[in-house]
Amino acid sequence: MLMYTYLEKRDPRKRQARFYRMAVLPNLFGEWTLEREWGRIGQGGKIRMDWYDREEEAVGALLLTEEAKRRRGYFVEPQQLAMF
Repeated sequence: MLMYTYLEKRDPRKRQARFYRMAVLPNLFGEWTLEREWGRIGQGGKIRMDWYDREEEAVGALLLTEEAKRRRGYFVEPQQLAMF
């Protein structure tokens, strides 16, 4: 089960426009990777990858990080549908 989440935090009073993206992906060595990227919206961000032996561990880490980010004011940004 591949997992992906994208969070944003916007506060015009503080001039904040930040994003936090996470994905759980398999790697070539049979392990699982939690890939995290964060930064200002509209710019490239910093990337960090953490490796786990089992998929469940990586998904658990993603859920814990998402919960912590939500407590700090991040919210899930609904994905826009493409216009045809």
